[in-house]
Formats: sequence, structure tokens, C-alpha cells
Amino acid sequence: MADRQGWRRSRSIVWLEPNVIRVNGQRFETGDMPGRDETLSALAALPPGPTTWIVEDLWAPSLILKDLYELPPTAEAAEGLLNWRYCQHYGLTDAQFVQSLSVDGATRLLVGMPSERRDGWLHLGLQAGRPVHSLIPRWLWLYNLLAPSRSGPGMLLSLREDLEGSYSGTLAAWGPTLALLRQWQEPATPDVWLEERIYPSAGFLQREGRSCPELLVWGTKDWPACPLHTHLLPADIPLREER
Repeated sequence: MADRQGWRRSRSIVWLEPNVIRVNGQRFETGDMPGRDETLSALAALPPGPTTWIVEDLWAPSLILKDLYELPPTAEAAEGLLNWRYCQHYGLTDAQFVQSLSVDGATRLLVGMPSERRDGWLHLGLQAGRPVHSLIPRWLWLYNLLAPSRSGPGMLLSLREDLEGSYSGTLAAWGPTLALLRQWQEPATPDVWLEERIYPSAGFLQREGRSCPELLVWGTKDWPACPLHTHLLPADIPLREER
């Protein structure tokens, strides 16, 4: 699903969010979850060939597992254990496709989504002649794009705005490697994000000796002033990467 270096390669980008698909500089209105015909129409705007799909964070929830010093000896058994841990954490009963990415020796990042949804998207990509090379949640794509270019620790917000001006989304922080990942499905105003989500996370990191003075925010045109050095990221990042 996730391809840490996929953004570096020359592939068409499909950007899927609730109510919209963005491809090749074009915007296609959809339902809350893009349907089959809507997705095929959007894919037709791309040249044939492999595609990287960047999807709404909460369509592919992510989880950091630490202290994984011992895993079952076979790859199949280890995959089964990590899939079980992922489903247990989120209380999921439907079949999930879960990919495990190594953060460091004893820490894993798990990224998953319903197997039926993933299989449906893979089928649509093949049907349209734009096969899916990688499926990656928006926060992870932004992290892979931005973190290697920073000279020090940082914190990233990957946000989705609702009709009332509140935001759901992801908070990710890194030092040398990914250090913290938290996701909220419940929308909140920017002030609530600061007081109840960002400052407590920054405090936790500081106690761990991993302070993050820089805050990168994607998904909004405005953000309240705060002690962290804040950068608002341009909304058209995926379009810039396509060129």
C-alpha cells in the first residue's frame, strides 16, 4: 500500500478525498466516498500507466506499534500477528489489508484499510489502464515528501475541513525518525486542536526529549498563532509534484 519513495518517481497522482478526486490539475466532484463511475471518469483524465493514489487519512487509519522486539519467525505468522494487533486496536471485524513498515528496529508503522475497498480500487485502476502502484494515506505521503527535507525535528498536521470550519485529521511528529502519530475522526476547531491535541502532544515529546519546534499544516488557509514556528503548506502540493 504505502511506498515511502514512490513520490520521487514519475507516476500519475490520484488524490482522493471525500467529495472530490483531483487528477492532472482537474477536480472531479463525487459523493462522500468516490463511486465506481466517478473514479473511472477521473482516471480517464490521466495518461495510461502506473498511478500513485493518495487517499483521505481516515480511509486508511495508521498505527505505530513500539517494543516489537520479537515477532513470529515466519513472514506469514508475523503478518498475521500485526494484522490482529491492528484490528484489535481499532475494534475492526471486517477483513483488513494491513501493511507493516519498519520505523526502527523495534517500532513498526501499520497502515490498513478494508480489503474490499482496496481490492475495488485496484480493480478500477486495472480496468482504466492506470494500475495502482501504491495506495498511501495523505499524512504519510506528506511526511515522506517533507520530513527528509527538514534539518531538524518537526510536527505535521494533515487536516480535512468540514462544512462548519472544523477539522479532522492526523498529527505526526518526527526527530531522526517518525516519533508520534495520532489521528482524530472527531472534527475540532483550530483552537481546540491547539489546546487539546497539539500542545499535549508537544509536551509529551518534550518529556521524551524530542521537542518539535516546527509545525507544518496542510488542509487550511489559516491557522492561529502559536509558540511553534508554523508553516501553512500549499493546497496544490500534489499538482506541483506531478509536473
